[in-house]
Amino acid sequence: MEMLEGILNRTSSPLLEEPAPSPEQIENMLQAAMRAPDHGRLKPYRFILIEGQEREALGELFLSRLLEINPDADEKTCLKTRNMPLRAPMLLVLVACPRPHPKVPASEQVHTTACAGQNILHGAYAQGLGGVWRTGWVAEDKQIQKQLGLTDEEQMLGYIYLGTPKNPARKTPEVDSADYISFWKSDH
Repeated sequence: MEMLEGILNRTSSPLLEEPAPSPEQIENMLQAAMRAPDHGRLKPYRFILIEGQEREALGELFLSRLLEINPDADEKTCLKTRNMPLRAPMLLVLVACPRPHPKVPASEQVHTTACAGQNILHGAYAQGLGGVWRTGWVAEDKQIQKQLGLTDEEQMLGYIYLGTPKNPARKTPEVDSADYISFWKSDH
């Protein structure tokens, strides 16, 4: 697939099924992630792979945390929360690991991590796979982050769900770039 064609046509695939990406496909995605813009070549990120029965364990963690936060959660909400990680055969947790650097602020290192996540999605699409980046309270919750092994200095940017698309890719919507650009002119 041509790179520009892939970038212009990639869409999120919210409905994913088996097969999960192969080890070779995962390695390709990780190598793509490591090509993200990275001032200082710090590689300020890491990834946590969750697959198989570990997805069920993650769902139990989500449910447990939900019931701590909201003991009166209804059955439908509990079931939905427990099943969140089962929406794909594999998840990659995207973790920013900024560290002190005299020229590269932590915010820039978080941006690098986000670019790595985008490259993972492009790498999945280029290999005929589907992916969707999910966030929400289960990504922001400090107790869940701690259970996943994040330190206080790290920041979870979300879960990248990966698998085989259940449905054909949606057509990418036409967007007029003129609505999103302005031209600066100096006062001189």
